[in-house]
Amino acid sequence: MVSPAPSLPKDLSQLSLAEAAELLAARKLPPVESWHPERAGDSAMEIRADGSWYHEGGRINRPAMVKLFSTILRREPDGGHVLVTPAEKLTIAVEDTPFRAVEMKSEGEGAARKLVFRLDTDDLVIAGADHPLTFGPDPDDPDPRLHVRGAVGNGLEARIDRALYYELVDMALGEDDGHPAIWSNGARFPLVAA
Repeated sequence: MVSPAPSLPKDLSQLSLAEAAELLAARKLPPVESWHPERAGDSAMEIRADGSWYHEGGRINRPAMVKLFSTILRREPDGGHVLVTPAEKLTIAVEDTPFRAVEMKSEGEGAARKLVFRLDTDDLVIAGADHPLTFGPDPDDPDPRLHVRGAVGNGLEARIDRALYYELVDMALGEDDGHPAIWSNGARFPLVAA
């Protein structure tokens, strides 16, 4: 059973990092990684690059439905995405990433910084070793992402919105030691791959 996501303030800046961590600890997601049903099929659903969800070509306009479906989303070892329950596993097309990081709060500086992101599903993720930030191999064509859940390297990710990416770059350059990077929750994330 999925516990409903706690209500979040409209503005993430009203939430302290301790309060964000408390909300994260209270959220229980279904154990989709342990579900391996025999019945499989196609959900006729897709998540477009802008983060909008569609079913049979029609946009899903109810945020509560999107939030519910997002809790049973899993990325498969082959890179595909599925909606999974104990009874069935249905493929879902994902154009880019299944989530978008749409708001960010930073507390602290340098190695003591902690970054919390709000996703387009209202979920919160604190960037760190378990939820790394990546920026892609080409500094001229950045690909900013945040690992959300599942296996690092083949899990679910959020595209970091452009405005947030520029905030991250600004923070990293403000603390530049010759190798621009951003810190969060004790982990260092280079803006440019070495």
